[in-house]
Amino acid sequence: MPPRHPSPPVDRRIPLLIVKVGRYPLHHGAVAAARSLGRLGVPVYAVVEDRFTPIGLSRYLTGRFLWPTSGAEEPAELVAGLRRIGERLGRPAVALATDDEAAVLLGAHRAELDDLFLLPRIDPELPRRLADKRLLYELCREHGVPAPATVFPDTPVEVRQAVEQLGLPVVVKNCSPFERLSAPTVGGTTVLRDREDVKELERVIGRPGGSRVLMQEYLPDEDRPEGQAPDWFVHMYCDSEARAEALFTGVKLRSWPHGGGATARGTAAPHPELAQATADLCRRIGYRGIGDLDWRYDRRDGRFNLVDFNPRLGAQAQLFRTTTGVDLMRALHLDMSGRSTAGGEQIDARELIVEHFNVASVLASGRRWRQVPPHPRATRRELAWFAWDDPAPFVMATARFAVGSVRARIGTRGA
Repeated sequence: MPPRHPSPPVDRRIPLLIVKVGRYPLHHGAVAAARSLGRLGVPVYAVVEDRFTPIGLSRYLTGRFLWPTSGAEEPAELVAGLRRIGERLGRPAVALATDDEAAVLLGAHRAELDDLFLLPRIDPELPRRLADKRLLYELCREHGVPAPATVFPDTPVEVRQAVEQLGLPVVVKNCSPFERLSAPTVGGTTVLRDREDVKELERVIGRPGGSRVLMQEYLPDEDRPEGQAPDWFVHMYCDSEARAEALFTGVKLRSWPHGGGATARGTAAPHPELAQATADLCRRIGYRGIGDLDWRYDRRDGRFNLVDFNPRLGAQAQLFRTTTGVDLMRALHLDMSGRSTAGGEQIDARELIVEHFNVASVLASGRRWRQVPPHPRATRRELAWFAWDDPAPFVMATARFAVGSVRARIGTRGA
């Protein structure tokens, strides 16, 4: 009988380097990348910000490079740092970005890194256009892709005008990569639900050096058609011809923060309409490499709106795999090493649970904790952090989550 999870024929001579810019030690997607290729015998290295970053403890990591960055560095400094790492590796490595800033850096400076790293040959400016929320909105309008109504306020008066136009609740995001790290105006994707929330944004907007923000129409998820989940994500790998050779669709069941944050629980499920829309958009804009798109259903017109296009690995990427054993990390490595990524179908009904996020989301949802969107019954469940053959990242992540929670509580009480 064939193996339950066949392994694609990767080139074990070519290492993978997981690249990050900024400080976010708790990234389960990076751990998943190390496990995916490490289990096939590929040497995997990672940039880490400190010695206690969970991925640094994975048994599948061949080596780590301690290189703390903030995102406020000059691009030349970051490129020089990557070149030093590449030279220490001693052979060309596939580079995998796990944040928008790293993706923008690798795309914009590919010509300066080409002798040390194997990178998709993408338009140098395209990752920035996708990662910058204002430029993405303009790109959606240019290509006729539905997107929520969006305005870009710079002053308290413009914030109030945006609320009058868009109503409450309303979504607020930092616009630009790098700025969101060095001087964020909001902590992340934020939902303003009442006038007190609006006043807080008025207080901080337009401060010297602060990041630009957008205010985006909140698409309601009440009264949607039976069987229609509101939040979907599409992950794909596009080859040198901008063809989506590996493309996966899934639905978000829980998020953290509750009601509008990162995926805490999700499942792989077919959605031909979104798969086709994503493939068509990638072909039109000439996208190459790994991407992660978020779509949200608008019950008012029955259309899906594109709310994010992340030009890098998504944190929940381990949810997806084909019947031939290809996931996004393996697709990148196969293509960059000159091997085929084609063949195989998405395995549906795989479910991913991000342990710490899921517990927090359940607790925050109170009596509504059982209320999740319609989805296929799970045939296999994956845990984001814990793995029997690689438990150390889970232990360290749990410790860091616990310390972070205690510090947050202390800060709240002291405020």
